Amino acid sequence: MWTTIEQIFPYAIAYTIPLLITALGALFSERSGVVNIGLDGLMIVGSFIGAFVIFTMRAHYPDQTWVLWVGLLAAAVASALFSLLHAFASINLSANQIISGTAINMIAGALTIFLARNITGSGKISINGFRPFNIPWLSDIPVIGDLFFTKTYITTWLVLLLLLASGFILYRTPFGLRLRSCGEHPHAAEAAGIKVQSMRYVGVMISGAFSGLGGAIILLTYSGEFTGNVAGLGFLALASLIFGQWKPLGILLATLFFGFATTVANVSQVIPSLAVIPPVVLKIFPYIVTLIALVIFSKSSNAPKAVGEPFDSGKR
Repeated sequence: MWTTIEQIFPYAIAYTIPLLITALGALFSERSGVVNIGLDGLMIVGSFIGAFVIFTMRAHYPDQTWVLWVGLLAAAVASALFSLLHAFASINLSANQIISGTAINMIAGALTIFLARNITGSGKISINGFRPFNIPWLSDIPVIGDLFFTKTYITTWLVLLLLLASGFILYRTPFGLRLRSCGEHPHAAEAAGIKVQSMRYVGVMISGAFSGLGGAIILLTYSGEFTGNVAGLGFLALASLIFGQWKPLGILLATLFFGFATTVANVSQVIPSLAVIPPVVLKIFPYIVTLIALVIFSKSSNAPKAVGEPFDSGKR
């Protein structure tokens, strides 16, 4: 059994990381008061821009690792800019945020596939991404070393740093207090001199940047190919946000659960101890547990009070 866990864990961590960074982005957006279900589309945009930039630059700088970092940065910037469509519709036009997010998902998938087909002729862009490595000394620690410091990616540690930074920014800085106040009591925040619409724009753009990073990380770790699809991970990230009760630590635990459960489902047929369990049971298990948990904890939800509500400074 322990051997099975050792085999699965590095892959589960790799699968968890893009979920985690995307859910963290959604946390900033919803803490500011804007629901963002366009995470899937923003991840697709990030994956496409990352693939395109790296594919183009590799023609001039083959085998240069820094090109991958440029691709990550380009993915974050592009998705942040693309998220402005959702921000403008939700904040300035007071449009229904669910419909706006759905439109983002539809536009992103169609647009990126069209562009990819014009670039490669097939709609797919293959990339050689980061290589997994063992961290010296730490990988030799009994038990922990095999689980956390073996076959790891540099992007894993980048995202964990962003997790710590996000928790500090949201709960230990004036910016975080202002952002959270816009999602809880926007009119009181405005009375205190906070520009609610500007803060919500920032929250949505952070969500876009983090989602773009998530899409690019998928490309540069376990996928290696842009296909115009992220297998619904954006929606899974949104479920992780709700399951984690809109808190960074809760989101980390929720995404770890989803990452591990999904990895088990994906590799179950090649591991003898898991092959006896019907694959469909393992695939639906995390979603069934999530539905049960949401029903049980719905009355104690910690969602921001004004999330999803349009803000009009002329109303009191």
